[in-house]
Amino acid sequence: MIETIDFASLIHPAIAIAFVFPLIGIVVNYSLQTRNRRKALAKGEKSAISATVGTQHLRLGRWLSNSVVGVTLIGLAYPIFSKLLTASPEQQNGTRVLLLVVLFILTIASLVLLNISNGKVQRAGFATLTGIGLVLLGCQPEVFRRGFEWWVSHYYYGMAAAMLMIFSLAIFPEIYKDRSQTWRKVHVTLSCIALLLFISQGFTGTRDLLEIPLSWQKPFIEQLYINNCQTQPCVVQPQQ
Repeated sequence: MIETIDFASLIHPAIAIAFVFPLIGIVVNYSLQTRNRRKALAKGEKSAISATVGTQHLRLGRWLSNSVVGVTLIGLAYPIFSKLLTASPEQQNGTRVLLLVVLFILTIASLVLLNISNGKVQRAGFATLTGIGLVLLGCQPEVFRRGFEWWVSHYYYGMAAAMLMIFSLAIFPEIYKDRSQTWRKVHVTLSCIALLLFISQGFTGTRDLLEIPLSWQKPFIEQLYINNCQTQPCVVQPQQ
């Protein structure tokens, strides 16, 4: 039987698959068109690519950056609150739950202010606060970080991609002001790294979905882990 909590666990991957990943493809396509148009104009050639392609790339790129951070927050919220709310009464801590809610609100507020800030210092400050909020939420004990295999961890790849998206939101005005194109080169380099991280997220996310049991299966998995630990060296990872 599939419980409500099982459906809630699908919110993060569903948004990533239905919205974020298609948006990645669109943004990459616009970025290539923008680059080709810029190269053609630099050579004095006439380009058939619309002059609005750069504006569309910027607009959808900002949508993508915010979506990645948003889906990361959802991915962190599910394990934290699902485990806190289903914990036994003696394990529940109302103060901690309240502090976590406040931390989520402050992180979201910092992201919103990052998007509407114009000053360089303000953008840097709100980008830092958004990143700190993500790190603090990711450090909660309820979040499974796959530390024993960090090099193939969905958590670490996702956090790295989210940090790059926050950085891109902070620097995009500088890209258009910088005549030396240094910021543009930084943006292109980091975007290529982010694309590789997104691809890795597709693989690691699919793997994690296969490993996460349904709510009615968890007691049997936990018992299997206990039995293995009692009779031989632990070879089954505990469910987080």
